[in-house]
Amino acid sequence: MGGFVAAVSLRVALAGHTRWGVAIATLVAVYFITSFSIRAYDQDNLQNPRYAASQGAKALLLSVCAVILLAFVFQASEDFPRAVMALGALTGTILIVSARYAFVRNMTSIIGGNPFTVMLLRDGQAPVPDGDFSQVVETGDRFDPDLHDPIMYDRLARLVASADRVVVACPPERRIAWASALKGTGVQSEIFVPELSKLAPLGISSCANTPTMIVTVGPLGLFDRFLKRLFDIAVSGLALFLLAPVLGIIAVAVKVTSPGPILFRQVRIGWGNEMFHILKFRSMYVEGSDGAGNRSASRDDDRITKVGRFIRMTSMDELPQIINVLKGDMSIVGPRPHALGSRAAEKLFWEVDGRYWHRHSVKPGLTGLAQVRGFRGATVIEDDLRNRLQADLEYLEHWSIWRDLRIVLQTFQVLLHRNAY
Repeated sequence: MGGFVAAVSLRVALAGHTRWGVAIATLVAVYFITSFSIRAYDQDNLQNPRYAASQGAKALLLSVCAVILLAFVFQASEDFPRAVMALGALTGTILIVSARYAFVRNMTSIIGGNPFTVMLLRDGQAPVPDGDFSQVVETGDRFDPDLHDPIMYDRLARLVASADRVVVACPPERRIAWASALKGTGVQSEIFVPELSKLAPLGISSCANTPTMIVTVGPLGLFDRFLKRLFDIAVSGLALFLLAPVLGIIAVAVKVTSPGPILFRQVRIGWGNEMFHILKFRSMYVEGSDGAGNRSASRDDDRITKVGRFIRMTSMDELPQIINVLKGDMSIVGPRPHALGSRAAEKLFWEVDGRYWHRHSVKPGLTGLAQVRGFRGATVIEDDLRNRLQADLEYLEHWSIWRDLRIVLQTFQVLLHRNAY
């Protein structure tokens, strides 16, 4: 805000515009109205430095747009050069983002403690949440929410009046009573429900006026899914056109060097945990093929043909999956799909880590973050699976189309990998 005022004030001094003083005063007023309307100064929004900075920038840019609109409505836009407005907005945004980020990040040391008072009310021996509470109060008999007693309500109101936030830890059967008692205090109040930690809810919604907990919304929105699908079609279509001669040569080599079909089909776990048939060039003798994937390929696996060893080492056995991508079963980039019988240290993958199923919230990919990090080959120990899973979950959390492009480019560097056999 100060940067905008400074830039504009300099321009006013040089050009002598008389209406800039009114414009600046209007902007300051609109900025504070906007800031409070988008809750830029609420305690929840002042806990995260990045979010606090983004809210400040949002409030300033909305305010500048509002002032420009007012200038246009009152036919005063010619008095406000665009270059000055742009300079002020840019300078102000940089300064307000920097200032809010630095302040929130160092708020505790600047103020000399937590500026927000968080009070914990403990009813009985109920488990309590972790956290740094300003005050912990054992409710005992003095604060009994089951008693509809004006004196008790007055006592409770005086207790929590100085708090910015109240958290209640109580037995399950008393949660409704505490919720009712606290709703009239005018203080942000919360009931600690330890069971929720296992559900990891994202928020609250409703179904037919009945509250429900949101446990997942999927990592990609509608536009992101459209963008990713467009990327898949473009890349796989181009790859199929350019690699057609290579695909033909491999198909002939597979056919003439060992009896059996050219393609190997296997059931894999796909998007939304639905199963699909993945396509690969057959790299093993027919009698040694493992449709369920109970046995992972090893370095000296006698089931692999001579041609199969070469195409597995160069990852060319995976090329038919371009067709899976075009069909919509797979994506160019995503967690690699696994066979139902895949194991790590004699355990099925989902027995090693229950989060395994979470990786299927996007389409499986021809390549993925785990692969470019070198996590491929046989899963001999449980950590082999955990490393891949961690990379897959990281990919879901930080997805972007640019990251997909980077992973595709990085894939070319790891095609000839020591664990590819």
